[in-house]
Amino acid sequence: MTTSSTPAEMTPLRRWLLLVAVSAGVLLITLDNTILYTALPTLTAELGATASESLWIINAYPLVMCGLLLGAGTLGDRYGHRRLFLIGLVLFGAASLVAAFAPGVTVLIASRALLAVGAACMMPATLALIRIGFDDVRQRNVAIGVWGSISVVGAALGPIVGGLLLEHFWWGSVFLINVPVVLGALALTPWVAPRARPDRSKSWDALSSLHAMVALTGAVFAIKEATGPDPSGPLLTVTAACAVAGAWLFVRRQHRLDDPVLDFAVFRNRAFSAGFLAAACSMFVIGGVQLVTTQRFQLVEGYTPLQSGLLVAALAAGSLLTSLAGGATLHVLGLRTLITGGFILGTLGMTLATLGATTHLGLLVTGLVLTGAGMGAAMSVASTAIIGNVPARQAGMASSVEEVSYEFGNLLAVAILGSLATLVYTVTVQLPAGAPAGAADSMSQAVTVAPGDPAVLAAAGAAYDTAFVTVLAIITAVVAVCAVATGWLLRHYGPGTPASAYESNH
Repeated sequence: MTTSSTPAEMTPLRRWLLLVAVSAGVLLITLDNTILYTALPTLTAELGATASESLWIINAYPLVMCGLLLGAGTLGDRYGHRRLFLIGLVLFGAASLVAAFAPGVTVLIASRALLAVGAACMMPATLALIRIGFDDVRQRNVAIGVWGSISVVGAALGPIVGGLLLEHFWWGSVFLINVPVVLGALALTPWVAPRARPDRSKSWDALSSLHAMVALTGAVFAIKEATGPDPSGPLLTVTAACAVAGAWLFVRRQHRLDDPVLDFAVFRNRAFSAGFLAAACSMFVIGGVQLVTTQRFQLVEGYTPLQSGLLVAALAAGSLLTSLAGGATLHVLGLRTLITGGFILGTLGMTLATLGATTHLGLLVTGLVLTGAGMGAAMSVASTAIIGNVPARQAGMASSVEEVSYEFGNLLAVAILGSLATLVYTVTVQLPAGAPAGAADSMSQAVTVAPGDPAVLAAAGAAYDTAFVTVLAIITAVVAVCAVATGWLLRHYGPGTPASAYESNH
């Protein structure tokens, strides 16, 4: 049995150093969600990856993480969140080394899956440690606000970091950069993280994780098949059936377990549900915009990875102030003002970005800044809405649900929007006679097989521009729907309303 350490024994210095340690873990995880967006064209060319393999290089990470996150939260409750955080750091560092020196696509995808295992161990522990270490509600809101700002800024900075590294080093450097951060967090965490008495009554349910993984994998395969240039009816039916069966088995099992990995009763709390929706939608927006924007400006406009990364840095610039201010002003403004107001601002931003997508760079950048500001406000308090509306004994589960919402949003962005961009391209592209066959499959293939043919590249670029505008318009509609949905869920959480069902206990 580990020695108990209560929040009262946490000095102010230890509390804020704890926030530094867990924020380092969050930064690693969110950077790796998006750092490959600017590196993807380079990876595709140097490893000879197909369009489908390229999407799996990105998707393996959020897919495996989503499948494992709920179970990982329970493991943290059982064995201690500090211990699980340290294990996750070690796995993440080891997987980063493998990915950096991967000889081919298969090893790279496998190492990305291993990265996800490490991230799944770390992520629920980060919020759970904050929940345990900060007993003052206002300080905890600020800490979670900083945590949320690291999440959104880390995701937004991923393409910049990737582009900067590719300007000077080989593609493996986008993974190797994780190692020094892992070592620093490993040195700091044992000193500052509280030792909580493990709850041996909690048990990890491997079957629940398997059901979740089957559901998610089936859904991703079905989406990719449905949006492919030549979808197979039987394969689409099988993958969709696997997704439905996995989801049904998962829900059925949770209702039968005495200690479910996901207690669906928590969604009866409207603030909790709004926080889940806000986190998922924010990552869907950020991930989707970054994916298609970095690809479009590299493949069509000829931007370098760094230049395309700096372009989407407009999201980070917009989110920085609002994500930091959200937690600090939550007790004054309330959840509805920050979350729903953030989505309203994001709708305006995405509308401008869509209008200027291919014709007016200034309008596009302005739209991205406003979108980032809106998503920053929403994400900074979404975590508080989730973690603050469950009792402390369910901190691990709530943290897992919170992380699933982020990763699920990112997974959907890549699976749906990435595949949709390819679909629109293949349907609309009109190549000149005699063009290489591969040019009709994707914009990246057109650049690879016909690098010196201006007629082919012009036709391919026009088709990808259509896909780009279509994807941005869909993202705009999603943000608008989320504004309406969260506004309804949070109609009683205006200025001055407690954001947490448990604030009265403190």
